[in-house]
Amino acid sequence: MRKVTEGMNSDKKEISRLAGAGFQLWDIFEEESKTTEITYENNAIDKITSGSDSGTGIRGVKDFRTFYGFTNNPANTQGIISAVCGGAKSSDNEFAYSEIEPETKNTIKIYPHTVDISEKTAYLKKISDYARSVSGYVKQVNMTYSEKIQNVEIINDRGLHASEQRVYTTLRILVIASKDNVIETGYKGVSGYKGYEILREERVMDYVKDAAELAVRLLTTEKKITGKMPAVISSEAGGTFIHEAVGHSLEADLVQKGMSPYSGKLGKKVASDIVTVMDDATFANKRGSFSFDDEGIFSQKKILIENGVLCNYMYDRLTALKDLAAPTGNGRRESYRFKPIPRMTNTMIAPGKGQAKDLIKDTKYGIFVKKMGGGQVNTVTGDFIFEVRDAYMIENGEIGQPLRSATLMGNGTHVLNTIDAVCGDLGFDVGTCGKDFQGVPVADAQPTIRIPEILVGSK
Repeated sequence: MRKVTEGMNSDKKEISRLAGAGFQLWDIFEEESKTTEITYENNAIDKITSGSDSGTGIRGVKDFRTFYGFTNNPANTQGIISAVCGGAKSSDNEFAYSEIEPETKNTIKIYPHTVDISEKTAYLKKISDYARSVSGYVKQVNMTYSEKIQNVEIINDRGLHASEQRVYTTLRILVIASKDNVIETGYKGVSGYKGYEILREERVMDYVKDAAELAVRLLTTEKKITGKMPAVISSEAGGTFIHEAVGHSLEADLVQKGMSPYSGKLGKKVASDIVTVMDDATFANKRGSFSFDDEGIFSQKKILIENGVLCNYMYDRLTALKDLAAPTGNGRRESYRFKPIPRMTNTMIAPGKGQAKDLIKDTKYGIFVKKMGGGQVNTVTGDFIFEVRDAYMIENGEIGQPLRSATLMGNGTHVLNTIDAVCGDLGFDVGTCGKDFQGVPVADAQPTIRIPEILVGSK
């Protein structure tokens, strides 16, 4: 990859121009990425695609207004800098920067591009055959395997030059079962800041079996329940609830726009005493991890809510500047084509104490949520509705009949204040978070928790 510094050495006056343009902050973000994707449908490889992209994004912030330009042609970089800087003249002093070393190590054991494509396609067929062996009702197994190697470099007004290679390997599995004109699905995604070893280390075949069994079980599941009741949400459900119902509302841009129920509540109690919420990009090899964010700020472990008290928001550099706060390493962008904005990384409810089995025994009646689905959240009010993909009755402290088409409805701030049990386990889920028309890789997690009362609906 051509280094930013190498590209700018031919005309350091242009970097000096950024430094002397009177910006409150500025940065140069350069990226080079390569991707490969394999899709598997109808018991065969559907298509294999690969591609590459590279470019540079230039940003300057003046009077809290952002001036941004990008190009995928290195010859245009100086022109983009000129456009961003407007009529500003070059600084008389040469801008000095120093290279920083990553503090977080995300070790890659097997770079995915070193694994032959035939091995990857054979592995997908093995998964498909195994899923079909679970039940004769499994009619189709659709999968998408993808790998991405992203090299990024950043120079910013702090005099920092940061570079990192980020490797993501992902497998998405959708199992489709059918019986008597009824069609149901089971899904699992495996992904991380990891190489091909993720498919050898994770319990992939266990996940495939779980997805197939869920799809088949839903074919004959008829029982539905509605009304207000206790809900035990398993750690196996991942952190969908905390990501959607709470996490976005703690991103500083939404807070500053008054589009969050947590605006103006720093230092105040916003959750149960047993609830601590974190965002932690320093987790090794998780999908939302990195050594430094897309503004050159080191990754951090941030305590957002500690023992029920709101103590921080997730900041990029611009929102931190507005609040006279320290950036938290949450400035992220999809690519060089986008300016950075506050985004989550690996967001979670911290583990507490006790075991999930004991919590279920202590719950006489309610719903046990094993797997969440999609949902909608109003980040202004915190109101949410989530689909539940895999749920069961709790009767007399035991997990009973499976349930069909359940939904959870409530308010994120209210639910956080009422959680009365947080177990010591922790389960992760992965995904791509969308915001302002750009997506970034994230993970979310939670222990098994109990909400003493929530409205359960049915589709």
